[in-house]
Formats: sequence, structure tokens, C-alpha cells
Amino acid sequence: MINIKPSAVIRKNYNEISELCKSTGEPVYLTKNGEGDLVVMDIEAFARRESMLRLRENLVAAEEARLNGQKGYSIDQVSNMMKDAVREVLDGQRR
Repeated sequence: MINIKPSAVIRKNYNEISELCKSTGEPVYLTKNGEGDLVVMDIEAFARRESMLRLRENLVAAEEARLNGQKGYSIDQVSNMMKDAVREVLDGQRR
């Protein structure tokens, strides 16, 4: 559901807009003089969207590299790299 509100609502009803963003997890579109002006959203929803965008960018870059002939890693190589990374973190915590 798209939430569209006039910009005056944010000044008068900040808490209501904040709760709407948090409860729906969706942005609220604010208008000024009937035209789109701002988008307001819950910070957690924003962080999730940003994370998803970065992931998509990384996946597209990896696919482009693969299509251009760049050698990738096998599942075993990735598994070993992950194990090494976990080991390194755990060793750092023990010190």
C-alpha cells in the first residue's frame, strides 16, 4: 500500500507518521502543493533496503565478471575461506 500525505502532516503529526512508517515497514510519500516532495521511512527499513541494494550491486558485478571470463571460486574454496575468516575472528576474540 502506498502512503501519500501532504507535507503539513509531518509538522503536525510527526508521531503518527513515524508510527505508520514503523508499523508498515513502507515509506510515506509527502507532497507539497500536490507534487511529490519527500519520502520518509523507518530507519530499519531504510537500512534493509540499502543492504539489499548493495547485495544486488555485488551480485551484478560478480555476474559481469563471470561473463567477462574472470575465474571464480569453487564451493570448496569458498567454504575454506569462510572457515578461515571465522577462525580468524574467534582467534582475535580469545586474545
